[in-house]
Amino acid sequence: MSRYWLVTLFRKLALMVMALGIAPIALAQDAGAAPSVERIVNRANMVSYFQGRDGRARVAMTITDRQGRTRSRELTILRRDGPETDAIEGSAYRGEQKYYVYFRRPADVSQMTLLVWKHQDRDDDRWLYLPALDLVKRIAASDKRTSFVGSDFFYEDISGRSIDDDSHELIETTDNYYVVRNTPRRPGEVEFAYYDVYIHKQSFLPVRTEYVDDSGNLYRRYTALAVEKVQGYPTVTKARMENLRNGGTTELAYSGIDYDLGLPEDVFSERYLRRAPMEYLR
Repeated sequence: MSRYWLVTLFRKLALMVMALGIAPIALAQDAGAAPSVERIVNRANMVSYFQGRDGRARVAMTITDRQGRTRSRELTILRRDGPETDAIEGSAYRGEQKYYVYFRRPADVSQMTLLVWKHQDRDDDRWLYLPALDLVKRIAASDKRTSFVGSDFFYEDISGRSIDDDSHELIETTDNYYVVRNTPRRPGEVEFAYYDVYIHKQSFLPVRTEYVDDSGNLYRRYTALAVEKVQGYPTVTKARMENLRNGGTTELAYSGIDYDLGLPEDVFSERYLRRAPMEYLR
């Protein structure tokens, strides 16, 4: 992939978020100076995972291997936040969260459901319901950095990595991006040495993440391919994860995105793993 292509993609993404009319939220009070790395990371985490009180999206997933063979999956993701505010000052960038994932197609995964409870003070809880076996399986915390349903995304990519699991350093500021290097506090628990995140300066959306291993090799890359403003929230509507070791890629296309639905908390319980709440999964 050429550097020219990367520069062009970044410029396109910058133009997209500028065209959305997104206000420079955090920069106003900083009067032109770069915000602290903590403020950048907190704002990026809020924009990525905590916008709105809750949310819903349909996802079309396309998995492509190095021979060009493709597999598709369709699913719906529901999210409900613990924090009752979108204010950074109210710690909207952290807190308990619950995710419900319902698989629609193909037939071999249809009606499979995944439930995630994210915690701040301990490992997340994850359950997977396998309809063919009528079995609810508990997913071990050690599996969070393994493939999400055979794709190039990890379970942790879907629900987010805790900002407290890494130390953060602002290593570069460009015209459009803050570049933040994240180094794991417990390196023995992850496969990367560090990862760099390119965060758009106005929207605070992370548009690119690059993972580097202990040998200094870039081996995994996330790119936001399209951004739209939905109910006032800047939202990634298409994204890609590349596995640079095996040549595989996975693209996610989001549709039917809604925020602030008033999703009941009991939807995110084991009771609904076997009986999907279809009224909220349309």
